[in-house]
Amino acid sequence: MGRSRRTLPEELLLLALDPATGTTAQPQSLDLGLAGAQLVELALAGRIAPDGDRIAVVVPRPTGDPTLDCALELLRRRGAPVRAVHWIGGPRLGLRQTYLSHLERCGMVHAVAGQMCGVLPTTRYQATDNAISREIRSRLDSAIRTGVPPDPRTAALAALAHAVGLGKHLYPGNEGRSSRSRLRDLIRHDPMGGLVAHAVMDVQNGVAAQPRRSAAPAGRAAAGARPAAEPARGVPAQSRRGSMTRAVAH
Repeated sequence: MGRSRRTLPEELLLLALDPATGTTAQPQSLDLGLAGAQLVELALAGRIAPDGDRIAVVVPRPTGDPTLDCALELLRRRGAPVRAVHWIGGPRLGLRQTYLSHLERCGMVHAVAGQMCGVLPTTRYQATDNAISREIRSRLDSAIRTGVPPDPRTAALAALAHAVGLGKHLYPGNEGRSSRSRLRDLIRHDPMGGLVAHAVMDVQNGVAAQPRRSAAPAGRAAAGARPAAEPARGVPAQSRRGSMTRAVAH
């Protein structure tokens, strides 16, 4: 994969960066969205494909992007298709910081050191060229305004932006309500983006990341027997980002 095109995780992160404060909107759900955006990017590159509600590796050849290739290798090692909810809900220690550091190396953002409460060191990130963020935003605006079905990349970006809750950041207030609604509707234009976006929302809403119910074992299918126990409602625990206190001030 050439580096002339920004990847979806990079674009999602640039959308979430607040140009005034240098912080990211919706930081917790954004971490889930970045993991989901990796899946969509790998699908666009022809490396993975949806298999029902699961993700299957179809071409394990590296893309040339180190972060994406790490995700691809982890998927390959699973040896079998993995449910999107399981993948997105798993630990993603440092993923947001990895992409922020990458954007800094590419010259798209620069780090600004600071302190929280005058004691804790923090780092905020300011875009070096707001034209890039405006170009990404204009693609969403155009799809919302014209109603013309967007290309798969823009449709997936819209689906992910909605899933992580960026609608209120991009289109705030009552005046942005119709735009937020249309942003949500764009989710239907890309099957992979829709699958991943729904998985992101399922993890946030605590929907169980359990396989679909299978037939009950013999001996338990007695009349009046209770169905299989409901899955746990908790969101899969993610590793605490203690080492990232300095990274991004929420």
